[in-house]
Amino acid sequence: MGVTIPIETSARHIHLSQADFETLFGEGKEMTFKADLSQPGQFVCEERLTVKGPKDSFQNVAVLGPTRSETQVELSVTDCRKIGIQGIIRQSGDTEGTPGCTLIGPNGELTIDHGVIVAKRHIHMTPVQAAQMGVQDNDNVFVIADSFERSLIFADVVVRVSPKFALAMHIDTDEANAFAGSPNPTGVILKLFGGQSYNLQKWAEELQSGINRGT
Repeated sequence: MGVTIPIETSARHIHLSQADFETLFGEGKEMTFKADLSQPGQFVCEERLTVKGPKDSFQNVAVLGPTRSETQVELSVTDCRKIGIQGIIRQSGDTEGTPGCTLIGPNGELTIDHGVIVAKRHIHMTPVQAAQMGVQDNDNVFVIADSFERSLIFADVVVRVSPKFALAMHIDTDEANAFAGSPNPTGVILKLFGGQSYNLQKWAEELQSGINRGT
């Protein structure tokens, strides 16, 4: 039996730089803490913003703290389609070449020319947990998600390892709607071939090998 991983749904949200935060909420303004998130040091703010695209907008979108070096907006593919921008799947922080949007706050608004991503599904874990599961930072693995009558296997789940992390897999609302039928879904990394973590590349190679043997 593998290590059980809590699966958390990450709804649309915004990370702001300090400069952009002050543009939107007022010069010298600091984030107002509302609640802790599962990852140590991360929190939900009281502040909310409107995210506007060419076709539509979302109001009351959560701002997460602390501030970052670059502003980043995380939406689902469905969200992106609704407001009229392309949904590009990226790891957090990899924003080059992504679409932008307009952010509207109580004290101002600004348009970013990039920074809107659909977050690639991922697992946060510590180095000790990575060793237990036989994976390394930036590995891509399969995860079997257990949820009543709607279980499935996620492919291309990126592993993110840091001593600052707490164990959790993050998916967006589109992905959660596809399977989540219980209040506390969990998953395990798929293990095959002597207990090695099974990833998409390995699966493709095995599949091709089987096709070749059959011809």
